[in-house]
Amino acid sequence: MERSITLKHLLIGNKKCIGLQYHADKVTQALVSTLPELEWSDRFNMHYVPNSEPNLKAIFKMLKGTVWVNGNYFFRDRPLKDTAGTIDVQWFRTRKHKEGYRTIPEDYLKKLELKKYANSTVKNYVACFESFINHYKDVDLMSLDENDIRDYLQRLVQEKRSNSYINQAINAIKFYYEVVLGMPNRFYAIERPRREHKLPKVLSKEEVLAMIDSTNNIKHKCIVGLLYSSGLRRSELLDLKPVDIDGKRMLVKVRQAKNNKDRLTVLSKSVLEDLRTYYRAHRPKEYLFEGPVPGERYSASSVLKIVTMAGERAGIKERVSPHMLRHSFATHLLEDGTDLRHIQMLLGHSSTKTTEIYTHVATNTFMNVKDLLS
Repeated sequence: MERSITLKHLLIGNKKCIGLQYHADKVTQALVSTLPELEWSDRFNMHYVPNSEPNLKAIFKMLKGTVWVNGNYFFRDRPLKDTAGTIDVQWFRTRKHKEGYRTIPEDYLKKLELKKYANSTVKNYVACFESFINHYKDVDLMSLDENDIRDYLQRLVQEKRSNSYINQAINAIKFYYEVVLGMPNRFYAIERPRREHKLPKVLSKEEVLAMIDSTNNIKHKCIVGLLYSSGLRRSELLDLKPVDIDGKRMLVKVRQAKNNKDRLTVLSKSVLEDLRTYYRAHRPKEYLFEGPVPGERYSASSVLKIVTMAGERAGIKERVSPHMLRHSFATHLLEDGTDLRHIQMLLGHSSTKTTEIYTHVATNTFMNVKDLLS
C-alpha cells in the first residue's frame, strides 16, 4: 500500500495550521516526528504544524520520494465560471435593511463576483449566509467553530427547512471560511443531511399540449413550447439568442449551460413555425426573449408566471413549474423508445445516473408488470 498524507487546513487557537492526516506506519510516523513545531490535536485527531511557507516546504522536502503528499484539499481553487449573464452584486451593497441587521462582509461579495457565480447562486448564498451571521449577530465570525455551525443547522432542522436549503446553508457558510478566508476544509467534518431521492413530477402529453394551447400570445406559446420540446432549463431558455435557433438542422444550441458546457438539443417543427411568427412580430435585438427594454433578457419570474398560469388555464390541479416541462420532455422521450444515452446528451447531464431517474416514472417501465388481480 502506497504511503500518503493528506494536508488539511485547521484553525487552532485562532491560528492557521496545516493538518497532517494519514494512516500510521513506522516510516511515515518517523518522518512526521522530525517536522519542526509539530503538535497533536485531540479535537481533529491528527498532527499539525503552524501554517507557514517554511513548514510547508519542510513537509514536501521531508516526505519527498517516500510518502505521497495529497494537497487536493489544501490547494483547492475552483476555476472561474464563464457565465453568459451579467454578474450583478451592486444592489446588495445599496439595498435598504433594518437597523442592527448584520450584512454580508464586502470580501464575500467581491469573491462571488470574481468567481463569476450566477446571479441566482449569489442571491442564495447571500441570503443563507446573512441568516447565519444574524443568528450570531454579536459574535466574531473567526471565533465560531463546528459546534456553533451544528447548533445553527439544528435550528434549521427544527424550523423544518428542507434538506436542500440546509445543504445550501452549509455551502454558503463554507464559502466564507474556505474560499473568502482561504481555509479550505476548515469545517470538513460538518455533517450534511441525507440526500432526498424524490421522483420528478411529470405531466402527460395531453396536459402539455393543453398548456401550449391555453397560452395568451405567441411569445408565451413559444416559451412553453421550447421548454418542453427542447428540454431546456429556465436559465438556458433566457440565455438563448436568435442565432441559437438552427432551422435548417432543426437544432437549438445551448451555450455555457450548467457546468459551463455547450450542447445541442432538438427543435420541434411546430415550435419553429411559432418562433418565426414571434420573430416577425417582436424583432428581438440581443436575446430571443426580451423584457420591456429592448436588448435586455426576459426575467425568470415572468417565465415562471407564464408556465404557472398556462397550467392553471389547462385545468392542471398541481402547480406547474418550468422544470416540470423539462422532466416531461425526458420522460416522454423514454416512453417513446429513445435511448437513455441520447436523452442524457439532450439534457446535458454529465452522467447517465442522473438521467436514469426517469426510468422510475416512465410508463413503459411498468408495461410488462403482471396485474396480480387479473
